[in-house]
Amino acid sequence: MEETYKINLVEDEESLVQILRTYMEKEGFEVKTFLSGEEALDNIHDSCHLWILDIMLPGIDGYELLKKIKAEKDVPVIFISARDEDLDRIVGLELGSDDYIAKPFMPRELIIRAKKLLNRVYRQTSQKKFEVSEYQVDPIARKVTDRGEQIELTTKEMDLILYLVEHVNQTLSREQILSHVWGDDYFGSDRAVDDVIRRVRKKMPRMNLETSYGLGYRLIT
Repeated sequence: MEETYKINLVEDEESLVQILRTYMEKEGFEVKTFLSGEEALDNIHDSCHLWILDIMLPGIDGYELLKKIKAEKDVPVIFISARDEDLDRIVGLELGSDDYIAKPFMPRELIIRAKKLLNRVYRQTSQKKFEVSEYQVDPIARKVTDRGEQIELTTKEMDLILYLVEHVNQTLSREQILSHVWGDDYFGSDRAVDDVIRRVRKKMPRMNLETSYGLGYRLIT
């Protein structure tokens, strides 16, 4: 039986909330809605697969809520903003959001983005646990442990590790990694790949993650 994805929507425009909720529930999503950052924060421990956050919220804004969500659990986040400004997009991505959509938008566009993000993050659920460089990887729980100790990884770091393992001993270009891990709609520099590679190397130093200068990266076994 296919799992039902749970989505938490944080938006202070009640009319928009009702429209988006109707569309998402028609797609089979289980949706919980919150009209303020404070209300969402009270439910931050609830299990869900995706948060959709408006940036401009009364009280606790979307930026602050995003930081608290990511500190609680590695779960994907889509930002919504009424201001189609590069700054909102860039700051959101730097804080850990996985996608960004500017108002006004068609509800169908949000559905498409949510489906793509959920598929990218959770598509590995059929895989079994495996080991790489003596690290234990659980794609279902999206966890990596080292001798029983869990390594704290972001969504992007975990996605990168799984992608590299899927293509072990194969050189992957920055463009390939960006498309797979960030999605085709990513807005920003391909140097974001280098930053995530650097963090993974620091957290998992035994991984033989080789730089192919001018080409990309590959995981050697």
